[in-house]
Amino acid sequence: MSSELLKQVRVLNPMDGRDQVADVLIIDGYITAIESQIYDYPEHTQIIDSHGMILGPGLVDMYGHTGEPGFEDRETIASLQAAARAGGYTRLGILPDMLPPADNLSTIKHWQGLAPHGFYVWGALTEGAAGEMMTELAELATTEIIGFADGYAHRNLNLWRRVLEYVNPLKKNVALYCCDRTLADSGVMRFGEASIYSGLTGIPDYAETVAIAAVLELVAAIGTPVHIMRVSTARGVQLIREAKQRHLPITASTTWMHLLFDTEAITGRVSDCGLGFAPTPYDPNLNVDPPLGNPDDRQALIQAIVDGTIDAIAVDHTPYTYEEKTVAFADAPPGAIGLELALSLLWKTFVQQPDTVFNIQWSPLQLWRVLSTQPAQCLAISPPNVTVNRAAELTLFDPAQSWRVDHTTIKSRSANTPCWGQEMTGKVMKTWLS
Repeated sequence: MSSELLKQVRVLNPMDGRDQVADVLIIDGYITAIESQIYDYPEHTQIIDSHGMILGPGLVDMYGHTGEPGFEDRETIASLQAAARAGGYTRLGILPDMLPPADNLSTIKHWQGLAPHGFYVWGALTEGAAGEMMTELAELATTEIIGFADGYAHRNLNLWRRVLEYVNPLKKNVALYCCDRTLADSGVMRFGEASIYSGLTGIPDYAETVAIAAVLELVAAIGTPVHIMRVSTARGVQLIREAKQRHLPITASTTWMHLLFDTEAITGRVSDCGLGFAPTPYDPNLNVDPPLGNPDDRQALIQAIVDGTIDAIAVDHTPYTYEEKTVAFADAPPGAIGLELALSLLWKTFVQQPDTVFNIQWSPLQLWRVLSTQPAQCLAISPPNVTVNRAAELTLFDPAQSWRVDHTTIKSRSANTPCWGQEMTGKVMKTWLS
């Protein structure tokens, strides 16, 4: 029998609004007691002094990427699992753009045979996730996929219409990335003062909002619930807020990178970003898709977390090798890793101290809600819950623990993050997943 007693830990549970300091007893992977003081526990129990630490439900990431199969030099399933656990994540949604892609029964079943507990795969909406022809949606729906998503922006609105019509009776999640690639053209950062200053080709915000508006019209007409991925613009937030006021069946997420960085970080015209460090100007690891927004976009996203317009924060973990990312900013493939960094930086920036630029502060429960409970609800799965007589699916986080982002601490196989080499405050000390 294994037994652990966490003494005087701050327990956060968005499911019932709990925020209290208590003792927590875990026996054989189950939470057996949560009390102000626990004196009765088995002999040989491991006692963990947890003063100042946070114990919350395991974190849930709605979508991200693995390298395996096909790109094991970027990430393997084992390294992805290690990175997730090190960052406090107990459940991951994996996008279907592996090689071969998860657009057929054999690939999905093979991947699910490899996947550890808590990993879910999205079935591709289109063959090869290429946006040209629908997959056999009804056939794929017979598997244990979490839902349908390509993870890429497509131009064919008629295809999207047909997809939503076909998926409706299947009762599976649908996640869409909204961006009009014809309007984005060859841009590599959000259009605005910073893009003009940098000389980099800008992507206008309406490349996103035209696509969001089209999807909202389709949802209104067809009625299929949709999750809108990677919202990155102030106008996009406004459209989603208005759609929710009309009670359309939609949810939405943004990524941790879009909440912490903006175009000012790319050009180096900020000294801190509120993180305690400033990224290297034109760091290729700041090239993400969609591009980082202008400061007003970031402010709108931060506020949208507070008022509930944005339901969840995704990591969108996107590993690339050193060789792939060590190129000019405009030539770098978009994406960054983040499973081991998101909680630490979001806690420091929005909970521990108000955002230094916009003076917006979240409560600890607000942050945990959008990293754990609400992402699970968007995926239509039962959220992790810190309650007695339930299997322990928990994250123990020390907001005061210092550590350095380097190869000794990062479990991901890739290192493509603007935080590499930086000193962090706040670290996940242990993750339970029974």
